[in-house]
Amino acid sequence: MSVYLWVLLIIIVLQRLFEMVIAKSNEKWMKDRGAIEKEADHYKWFIILHVLFFISILMESYLKDTANGSLNFTLLVIFILTQLVRIWCISSLGRFWNTKIIILPGAHLVSKGPYKYVKHPNYVIVGIELFVIPLLFEAIITAVLFPLFHILLLSVRIPAEERALTEVLLNTKREETGK
Repeated sequence: MSVYLWVLLIIIVLQRLFEMVIAKSNEKWMKDRGAIEKEADHYKWFIILHVLFFISILMESYLKDTANGSLNFTLLVIFILTQLVRIWCISSLGRFWNTKIIILPGAHLVSKGPYKYVKHPNYVIVGIELFVIPLLFEAIITAVLFPLFHILLLSVRIPAEERALTEVLLNTKREETGK
């Protein structure tokens, strides 16, 4: 792998670790205010998926011997654009952004930023990343498999999140109407 690709990979991993720090801080803030984590059983599979994703990129790049690979600037631009939307998602949710399903009673659903247009924009961004990042490293197999694994996990995650969000809406509505 070229130096540019190593630098990019390190930046991506550091970004993900920084996001985990933000998520943990947001989790603590929400739980300090009475928030409850919902349907956590599948969360470990997201962690496993993302760890294996980076291992798969490294292994495939190594096996293909892409040592002299250069950056594909079109893919890099797509990646950068996805990062801007990712930041937009995180900043729009603010303290409510998390990698877990954590519900704060009495909170209202966020409907600003990309959430005004798409119900789960961050999942779309992650799907694009799971395709584009491996292509930057010429890891074609990873680019095909991991978006499919992501879709499979989302078939569990999105319904779980919808149930939790519906609960928030119902509880908020009850509080507002006094019933």
